[in-house]
Amino acid sequence: MKHYIVVTNKWKDPGLVMTEEIRRYLEKAGCRVTVYADEIRAQDWKVLLGEEKGKASGMLVLGGDGTLLRAARDTVESNIPVLGINLGTLGYLTEVEQKNLFPSLDRLVEGSYEVEDRMLLSGQVLSGGELLMDSRALNDITITRNGHLQMLSFQIFVNGKLLKEYQADGMIVATPTGSTGYNLSAGGPIVEPSAQVIVLTPICAHTLQTRSVILRAEDKIMIRAREREDREAQPMEVCFDGSQNRMLHPKDEVHITRSHRYTSFIKLKETSFMDVLGRKMREQ
Repeated sequence: MKHYIVVTNKWKDPGLVMTEEIRRYLEKAGCRVTVYADEIRAQDWKVLLGEEKGKASGMLVLGGDGTLLRAARDTVESNIPVLGINLGTLGYLTEVEQKNLFPSLDRLVEGSYEVEDRMLLSGQVLSGGELLMDSRALNDITITRNGHLQMLSFQIFVNGKLLKEYQADGMIVATPTGSTGYNLSAGGPIVEPSAQVIVLTPICAHTLQTRSVILRAEDKIMIRAREREDREAQPMEVCFDGSQNRMLHPKDEVHITRSHRYTSFIKLKETSFMDVLGRKMREQ
């Protein structure tokens, strides 16, 4: 018997109406369904999914891109492929729209799909050599200000060599999956999601050199917060996929590499990424 885990953003599915429709539909098709509608901490997912590793056929995530990002990151060690069902407005990551829900579920149960691996970023925050935070990101790791509208000062090192000292509002370190997120809004390039690269995009850099830099997935990045001599230090923070934050102080470092883990997405559609991208762009 196939077993599917359903993770729902209950704020986007009031009363869990859509969730229960999916449960009934899959159970009628002879599947077993487990529903999680309350927010679950990453450490609790390890316990909940410990027995499902290698057993669950897939994880259906109902919500928007933010819901999918959290679920994919928190459950990555389970190796369960993820299918996003869009209950929001604009979703680049979610595969299924509500109007195509039940035909999509039929294809899922029939096994008529492919699994596509997406790279993750691994990030560590260090202060004086002490590890303060260790997490992953499917979309991006960003350095942004936390306070007054003053520019930040930081250095970017790649493989131990200084790339550039930036005076900017922040920096986005994005995966190909995350290239259509904050990176795109900041003027960064769109990258085919299965590619193996890392994109650096400055946010409102105070320089004429505002271009993004595309690095190999194997490159090692280090961002060091700097203290400006001409004014009080501007508070800044590092953020993983827009949800996990940590304050940074002068000389703190953020080390970023490709994670050895991957997130697997269930791909039901035969349309290409470029077809989806073109449609999304025309809708704006």
